[in-house]
Amino acid sequence: MTAPRSHGLPSPTICAVIVIAMLAMIVIPAAITLHSVYSPAALVPTSQNPTPYGYTWSLLLFIVPVVAIAVWLLPSEELKIPKRAFGWTIAILVPLGCLLDVVFAQWFFDYPNTGATLGILAPALGKPVPVEECVFYATGFLAILLLYIWLGEFWLAAYNEPDYPGEAKKMRRLLQFHPTSLMLGVALIGATWFYKKHFALPEDQAGFPGYFTVLIVGGLLPAVFFFPVAKRFINWRALSLTLFFILLVSLMWEATLAVPYNWWNFQHRQMIGLFIGAWSRLPIEEVFVWMAATYATAIVFEVVKVVLASGRPVRDALLGRSGSRDLRLLLRLRDREPSWLLV
Repeated sequence: MTAPRSHGLPSPTICAVIVIAMLAMIVIPAAITLHSVYSPAALVPTSQNPTPYGYTWSLLLFIVPVVAIAVWLLPSEELKIPKRAFGWTIAILVPLGCLLDVVFAQWFFDYPNTGATLGILAPALGKPVPVEECVFYATGFLAILLLYIWLGEFWLAAYNEPDYPGEAKKMRRLLQFHPTSLMLGVALIGATWFYKKHFALPEDQAGFPGYFTVLIVGGLLPAVFFFPVAKRFINWRALSLTLFFILLVSLMWEATLAVPYNWWNFQHRQMIGLFIGAWSRLPIEEVFVWMAATYATAIVFEVVKVVLASGRPVRDALLGRSGSRDLRLLLRLRDREPSWLLV
């Protein structure tokens, strides 16, 4: 009888490629199938308020997993989560998610079905937004991070870095430029702009794909500065399962509820102009929004955790001791410069 083959774990780069390949296995056939729908059926509401408080109740799609993991799954296995890293990650990401509404909602989104919400408005630039939006982003990032932590610490714990503190202390500096992420972001933004101007329907060619640009910047910016270090600490199997779970929830939310019942909708001037007819003309951007959020969350969490595990000041951990000394020296020299040199 042939013995089972044994081999070492693939490198972090190979793990990242495998996650992309797994996504492609689903995205490509799904895209071909959805594209075959040439005459999508239209939803016809049977009342003026077909989903009373629907958006409000739908927040349970994030709240229930958050409560289940935090109150049941983590305590039942006596798992200790890195509370400081968890807290700092949430403190960084939740305000950024809310910023999407506070700053950009006036250009990206509409909320025509007021009956689907409590009717309480949160302040934002240009026009207020339903308070459910703030809960949506807060619970979304909580669900992503708690699921990633639980999978990494229990369900897929064998694929964690075994000596996390030791490896964290070996990192000379965390801030390392990753040109591939930058080039990928620029290429994607350029490609979507080209599509909008040359292949979108004439009524959708005006404007700029601003929503997609914000998603790409938010999703890839952590990778641009931290991927070379973060990739070795990310539990890629936990990330892939988190990604598929969040993608399933978000698409079910958007394609079957939010867009068909007008809980929220999109301003076409800021969209790419590529819509999924079978899903009530859902913009293609919505397929990527929580994928980008999940990827960014994992990188930010691992970077924060490495900083804390290294036992060094934040500046030294990010820039390295020599880089931190150079920065301090530069600041001292600036403070000592005669004022006429600064003119």
